[in-house]
Formats: sequence, C-alpha cells, structure tokens
Amino acid sequence: MTVTKENIKIGFKKRIANLINYFMKGLLVALPFAITYSIIKSIVMWLDKLFDFGIPAIGFVIVIVSIMLLGWIGTRIITEPLFSLIDDLLSRVPFVKIIYTSVKDFMEAFVGDKKKFTRPVLVEMSEGLFKPGFVTQDDLTKLNLPGLSAVYFPHSYAFSGNLFLVDKNKIKPFDGNPTEVMKFIVSGGVTDID
Repeated sequence: MTVTKENIKIGFKKRIANLINYFMKGLLVALPFAITYSIIKSIVMWLDKLFDFGIPAIGFVIVIVSIMLLGWIGTRIITEPLFSLIDDLLSRVPFVKIIYTSVKDFMEAFVGDKKKFTRPVLVEMSEGLFKPGFVTQDDLTKLNLPGLSAVYFPHSYAFSGNLFLVDKNKIKPFDGNPTEVMKFIVSGGVTDID
C-alpha cells in the first residue's frame, strides 16, 4: 500500500473519530458520577448551613439517612409489589411458567432465602471414584422412591449441572463450607477449600 495524501487523511480521520468515540464513552462513565457528586455535595453544603448545630458534616449524615430511607421506601412500597405482580403473572402463563419457575427456583437455590445447596456430599460412582455434589432432597418417599436422595452435580466451568437420584448408602458427607465446595467444583478443583 502506497502512502498518499488521501490515505493519510483517511487514517487521520479514523484516529480523530476513535478519539471522539473514546471521549464520548468516557463521558458516559464519568458524567453520572460527577453529576451525582455535584448534587450531593450541594445538598450537603445547603443542609450544613440550614442546620447549623455546630456539628461538622451534619448535612452529610442527613443526606445518607435520607437516601437510605428513599431506598427502603422504594424497595418496600414500589419495587417489592411490582416484582410480586410480575412474578405472579409469569407464574401463571402456561409455557412461560415452566421455564420461569425452574430458573427462579434454581437461582434461589444459589443466592435466595431458600438456599438449597447447603449440604455438600461425595457420591461413590464406582469403587474409588467419587463425584462431589449437593443433596437437594434427602427423602424421596413422596415420589415412591424410598432409600434414594436427589443429588445435584454442578458442572465445572459452567452454570449447569445434572440431577441424579442416588442410593443413600453411596452418599458420604463432604466436610466444608458449601460456598467453598461449590467454588471448588465449578473451578474444576483448582480453587482451594478453606
């Protein structure tokens, strides 16, 4: 490729366009922080003048408490009822219900109030070969499967796994913090268990 004035102009325009693009992306990151900081600083200074009790930064305390109060009101009065309504609607739509409730239950098993992966175990797959997993249902007599437990085996390096119904005699406790055991399994055994 020969260097011509036209090529130099095109290269220069591309560089300028890239610089402008980076500048705009930087603004998208910095501007919200700068505006938020500016507004909060102004409110804090105004409150410090308004409530001059001789306590330094009383405006800061008032702003922090007010923001927490707004967060609580938003969560309790607006967000929770809205999410509850959406949850109720999605739980009633025929085909969507199956997918939505399965994914929701799976997520709650990991991070929700109803954590299910709290009992790490080792299952003897064959002599001398053990697979780590988590008991999700200890007793399956309601399914007419006495003597079996439901064990979930997470896959390494993936957000998936398999459920096996396992003879209780093949299950051994796996001592350790469930979160650490999950990290150990998902990392393919690379992460140390504390």
